[in-house]
Amino acid sequence: MSRKRILLKIGSNTLTKETDQISRGKLEDIGRQISLLKDDYEFILVSSGAIAAAKQFVKLEHNGQEIVVKQALAAIGQPHLMRMFQESFRELGLFTAQCLLSYSDFENKKSKANIKNTIDILVANNFIPIINENDTVAADEIQFGDNDKLAALTAALLKVDLLLIATNTDGIYTKQSLENGIPETITEVSGLEGIKKEISGSKSSHGTGGMLSKVEAATIAKKAGIETWIVNGLKENFITSALQGSADYTKIKI
Repeated sequence: MSRKRILLKIGSNTLTKETDQISRGKLEDIGRQISLLKDDYEFILVSSGAIAAAKQFVKLEHNGQEIVVKQALAAIGQPHLMRMFQESFRELGLFTAQCLLSYSDFENKKSKANIKNTIDILVANNFIPIINENDTVAADEIQFGDNDKLAALTAALLKVDLLLIATNTDGIYTKQSLENGIPETITEVSGLEGIKKEISGSKSSHGTGGMLSKVEAATIAKKAGIETWIVNGLKENFITSALQGSADYTKIKI
């Protein structure tokens, strides 16, 4: 029986556990779950966190060119982030590979074919592709979406079975419950236009994406016939809990 393919998008707040540093414990938690599930599922990761990783080591001076500084931080932090993934996963018998992409890669037929073929080969040989935007030459993720759109485009290209977006909430909350101070998760969504009215549009502390960018990513996935789940990546075992149906999360149906 063939394994189901999951694209797991991990935001900066998940990896830092909403602190100022990448959490080794969270990396190990993710790796441990993948190790337990690898007989039934293939995992492809889209991970933010390069800028957060750099901030653990350096502070760059700048003259107001904030985007350029963030691109420089991404260049410094990306190898540190990959090293931490590699070390944490290797202890669990998992092997990783780095893939840096830009949105322009999805506009070129040959580039799209190369992306798909490379990732298919990596997965077939039991390597876990860890994808990030090439921030040194592209600023879209820094400015707009914390890799949510990149994850959706990659999911559509690879025809995955599920797009799993990890964030810092139990999915999408109803607007009324937030106003009442007792968040209540919307468990299933079909019409995406209506759900946008429930979203406050707040940004995360480390990343740049809010819930709206996740819904827009789900829109891309839905057009490709892919279901999206928005789960709380700050909780332990969030992957297995979602797959077993024992966690609160929002399922955006196709």
